[in-house]
Amino acid sequence: MTEDSVPDDHPRAASLRTRHRIDAGVDAGITSRQGLIAQGRGEAFDYLLGERTIESADEAERAAAAHLLLAEHPVISVNGNVAALVPDEVVELADVVGADLEVNLFNRTEERMEAIAEHLRDHGATDVKGLAADARIPGLSHERATVDADGIHDADVVLVPLEDGDRAEALGEMGKTEIVIDLNPRSRSPQVAAVPIVDNIVRAIPNITRHARDLRDADAEELQGIVAAFDREAALDAAERAIREGL
Repeated sequence: MTEDSVPDDHPRAASLRTRHRIDAGVDAGITSRQGLIAQGRGEAFDYLLGERTIESADEAERAAAAHLLLAEHPVISVNGNVAALVPDEVVELADVVGADLEVNLFNRTEERMEAIAEHLRDHGATDVKGLAADARIPGLSHERATVDADGIHDADVVLVPLEDGDRAEALGEMGKTEIVIDLNPRSRSPQVAAVPIVDNIVRAIPNITRHARDLRDADAEELQGIVAAFDREAALDAAERAIREGL
């Protein structure tokens, strides 16, 4: 069975299609086998959320859009799972908010970096960063620290979907405003993010784009009001309650 052959009336259709995208990404050299495990872990939390965007997540997505529109240099970090699951969507979001796309991997090889960059170009990206690898994030000893000097290292706002907790913490220590998408509200990444979005990335990225389009003509004062009104602790608490208590 392939992604296209999953019947629409299957009760797990959306979940099965995302699994196929990750599986195909492994075959294409985009995702790693560890990415399969990460996808399964996230899918379990999404099941407990009812496979829906809860109200607090939508509020976080609106705040994320405001941050990206206010940013002087926004960057969207892309790993293998992001590239496999939402390539069109991250390219569209980058275009709407004027953000750079930068490939960043824990299991980094030149082959995977090139494969992901080419995959994003195939989906409409015109400039993909991450290959210069001419700067590092302080305090990290693994390959997630390797970034472009004119990309993540220079960014003021970074959207880091499906992030490693230690890099999330390190980016915050660099003074960057960090937006994290993670289905586990107790994970270190959302715990340290300025804007934690507890939602499935296949819903979250299009939702941020939708909010960004709605807010594109808003002035700075309105956008700053949205940012100031967002309560990160309340968002995390609401997500945890939804997971523990169900629908």
